Amino acid sequence: MRETKNLEFKEKLTNTFLKTVSAFANYGSGKIKFGIKDDGSIVGVKNPVEFCLNVENKINDSIKPNPDYNLEIDPKTNVVTLTVKQGVNPPYLYKSKAYKSNDSASIEVDRSELSQLILIGENRTYDSLTAMNQNLSFNILEEALKEKIGIKSLTSDILITLNLERKDTSYTNAGELLADKNNYRGIDIVRFGESINIMLDRASYEHESILKEYKQAIQKYRQYYQHEEIQGATRNIVSQIPEEAFREAIANALVHRVWNINSQIKISMYDDRIEVVSPGGLPQGLSKEEYLSGQISILRNPIIANVFFRLGLIEQFGTGVRRINDSYRSSLVQPQFEIFDNSIKIILPVLKFITDDLSNDEKKVYQIIHEGADTTKQISQMSKFGRTKVLKILRQLEKQGYIRRMGEGRATKYILSTRGAS
Repeated sequence: MRETKNLEFKEKLTNTFLKTVSAFANYGSGKIKFGIKDDGSIVGVKNPVEFCLNVENKINDSIKPNPDYNLEIDPKTNVVTLTVKQGVNPPYLYKSKAYKSNDSASIEVDRSELSQLILIGENRTYDSLTAMNQNLSFNILEEALKEKIGIKSLTSDILITLNLERKDTSYTNAGELLADKNNYRGIDIVRFGESINIMLDRASYEHESILKEYKQAIQKYRQYYQHEEIQGATRNIVSQIPEEAFREAIANALVHRVWNINSQIKISMYDDRIEVVSPGGLPQGLSKEEYLSGQISILRNPIIANVFFRLGLIEQFGTGVRRINDSYRSSLVQPQFEIFDNSIKIILPVLKFITDDLSNDEKKVYQIIHEGADTTKQISQMSKFGRTKVLKILRQLEKQGYIRRMGEGRATKYILSTRGAS
């Protein structure tokens, strides 16, 4: 056994375990095994029943509010397992401080993370809080609503209906974010050259309506990743990266980011890809698998999400990732999603398709792998090619960068390359 983010070993009972209890209760269930050294060797504890009583007393006296937990004794090894469940009333404090897991250690959360925990415990969202800035105008939002849903003017009643204004006439944080001017960091875009040391262009959009920032980001995307082609009498727009994917990535970043972090959404533009980094990890209660599948939607900023939905900037709550993937359906390269504790990165590669430099046999094998076959035997059966011919084609496809080989010997498998042809 080894320690992980959700499993810690303690040889003896010291008060340091209470930081871990706070971390598990705040951010995700976990276990502490007492009577195991850091290297995983088992030593057990003396008087395990009395030991459990001491653990209970320390938790009940030191963690506020009291978390949901249970204790189990292994009669063979005298190892005591403390299981702490993620609570519904965060923050769970130890000595007036909240903690989170960082690898196999527990560290104090920063001010921003503590604010998020408090909001979760109060069943409130940041965009619903009263804005610090109350001197706001809404010309940009008014024009957008006129165009999309046909209002004649943006009245106070409409702002209240959208939860951008309260009945006491005070504006919410969502109202400030959608106002013509605000006090929030927005979007920083950099166009890189051959390396990150070469910046060809830079644009920073901030302290203005997130609707305007959204449009400005799309204009910058079009500048570098779209061009016109004339075919006969028709002028067509050709996109190197699907515009729908970029729109979804930016809309999702604006709707789902943590707004009380003093940081910008970072958009890095390269010849072969765009990277969009949004401040704040996944909302609490949403796993990476659930995020990627789009089966569950937990809205960090539901008021902003509702406005974007009404304006047609997002199609349906929780479908952004699926829509991004769908826009790459026929491409050799696919978008990538990297989830971190404090940020989410979406990588949108330049589209690549099977080109004429592949023979018909190579295209057939590539298509078979695209449909899910990953072993030489499966590919040979589906293509009706002999094993020697299949191996030759696979080597060629790998050399050109269309596929990747994983494993060795009988465990060898072939998958589509995430970067496509080189």
